[in-house]
Amino acid sequence: MAKEELESTEPIPIRLQKAYNNPSFLHSPDARTVRMLTEYLEPQARLRRQKVRGTIVFFGSARALPSENVQPPLKEAAERVKGVGDQQSLEALEKARGAARHSRYYEEAVELAQKLTEYYQGQPNPRDRLVVCSGGGPGIMEAANRGARQANGPTVGFCISLPHEQVANRWLMPEISFEFHYFFMRKYWFVYLGRALVIFPGGFGTMDELFEVLTLVQTEKVRKTMPIVLYGSAYWREVINFEAMVRWGTISRKDLRLFQRCDSPQEAFDFLRESIPLQGR
Repeated sequence: MAKEELESTEPIPIRLQKAYNNPSFLHSPDARTVRMLTEYLEPQARLRRQKVRGTIVFFGSARALPSENVQPPLKEAAERVKGVGDQQSLEALEKARGAARHSRYYEEAVELAQKLTEYYQGQPNPRDRLVVCSGGGPGIMEAANRGARQANGPTVGFCISLPHEQVANRWLMPEISFEFHYFFMRKYWFVYLGRALVIFPGGFGTMDELFEVLTLVQTEKVRKTMPIVLYGSAYWREVINFEAMVRWGTISRKDLRLFQRCDSPQEAFDFLRESIPLQGR
C-alpha cells in the first residue's frame, strides 16, 4: 500500500469537551444532583461576599397591589354600577373592593420592611444587621423589597421559575437576588438564613411556606429561635382555625405559642425587636 494511502487513513485528532462545559449533560436527568448542588453553592458564595448573615423573611400573596394601582379601577367600577347596574358591573365592583382591601397589606408590608431595615441595619454588631428577604415576585414580596430599599438598605430576593413565569420585582438587588429551579432549595435558603418570618395573607404558596416552617419549628428541626408573625388577624382567624386543631387533638395548646398575630406595622416591629436574639446584647 502506498505511503499516501496509509497517511489518509490515520485518525484525525479531536478536541474533547470537559463535563462541566457540556450543556447537554448539565441539563440532562443524569446531572440533576449537580444542578441541585449549584443552587446551594452559588447562593452561598454570593451571600457570603455580600455579608448577608441573617434575614427577616416576608411571605404573602403575589396578588396584593399598591393603593395607587387599585383606586382608579375601584372608582371606575363604582361609576359603572351607578350608570349601568347590571350583574357584571356589580361583580366588577366587588372584585375591585376586594383588591382595595388587600392593598392595605401591601402598604403595611412596605412600612414594616422599612422599619425593620432602619433598625437592624443600624446595629453595631455586623451579625445583627439583618436583611429583609422575600420570594422576589410581585405583591407582598415586592412590598417587602420596596420597603427595604426605601430605607436605603439591602434586600434579598429568592425567586422561583414557574410555568406561568413570575417576573422578579423591580426593587431587587441583582447581586443578592437568585432564580431557583428547585422549590426545596429555595425553601432551604429561606429557613437557613431566617431569623424571623412575617407571613401576610396569601394563597396556596403562602400556606405551604407557613406550615412547613411551623412543622420544622414544632419538631425542633429548626433549633434557633425563630419568631413567626401572622400578619392580619382577621384573615388568619377566618382561614385557619387553629383552636379547632387543639380541640381535635391534632396539635397541642402550646403549639399556639409558635406564632404571634399582629395587626399593624408598629405592633409587628415591636414584637420582632423584642423576640429576635441579638449577638451584640
